[in-house]
Amino acid sequence: MLDPVCSEEVSAALAEGRPVVALESTIFSHLGLPSPANREALERCTGVIRSGGAVPAVTAVLDGVVRIGMTDAEHERILGPARKAAERDIAVAVGQRWDLGATTVSASVAIAAAAGVQVFATGGIGGVHRGSEITGDISADLDAIASHPVITVSAGAKAFLDLPRTLEFLEAAGVPVLGWQHDWFPAFYTRSSGLPIPHRVESADEVARIYAARSRATSGILLTVPVPEADELDPDGLDAVLRDALDECERSGITGAAVTPFVLGKIGAATEGRSVPTNLALAENNAAVAAAVAVAM
Repeated sequence: MLDPVCSEEVSAALAEGRPVVALESTIFSHLGLPSPANREALERCTGVIRSGGAVPAVTAVLDGVVRIGMTDAEHERILGPARKAAERDIAVAVGQRWDLGATTVSASVAIAAAAGVQVFATGGIGGVHRGSEITGDISADLDAIASHPVITVSAGAKAFLDLPRTLEFLEAAGVPVLGWQHDWFPAFYTRSSGLPIPHRVESADEVARIYAARSRATSGILLTVPVPEADELDPDGLDAVLRDALDECERSGITGAAVTPFVLGKIGAATEGRSVPTNLALAENNAAVAAAVAVAM
């Protein structure tokens, strides 16, 4: 069974009832943001969590051991080459003793839950892919959020996904979807997908009360936080880039896990790198909100 090893700092915080915020490691590895932006993301996210009064806890599989919470030296390892590890891959990463398994949302949520950490911050979650009625392509992130008692704080889901079906999936799974001081479901680089959020919340205390009152003790909550207004990409220009990139995916037969890095690469090229500062801003903003929620919890 999943039994993550906590760092000394995380172990002490949990034992003393102090707030902890889990983080994924994919975004900080070479699989996520390009260097040196990945280092900046790690420093900004961990820094804002500490300044918010919580302990940051990066998740990963290191040398075949599931970890939550890293030393500075281990953070250096996270920045390098890695193999992506979703929840389904954790057991394989342990059994095959991977050097570095960079955790995705689904793996991080599972590890956080197993360690007793109730709040997790990420950039954006995966969801239901367009054409899923044919391909069956639905991110494991959604099942993880529905199956583990963790509050996932994100800037919504990637804009190239089927966002209406993503929300329908979460509704069917009984996951409360909350909008942080916002009425619209955000679409990662943009503040609104045009889809209304089911429930708006104004404070971390409100989120904590909702978590305590949820009907299923084993399920989580999705708290969506729009990218700061000053850092939002132009929605109209982004829509055109997404359409072209998705058309190219279809023509080239790019499917499954390969879609996300391909489309994000196209966005980065089309925006002449402006997507990277946006990604940094939203990741840091999510981490700050997550710290406030963890303190309220």
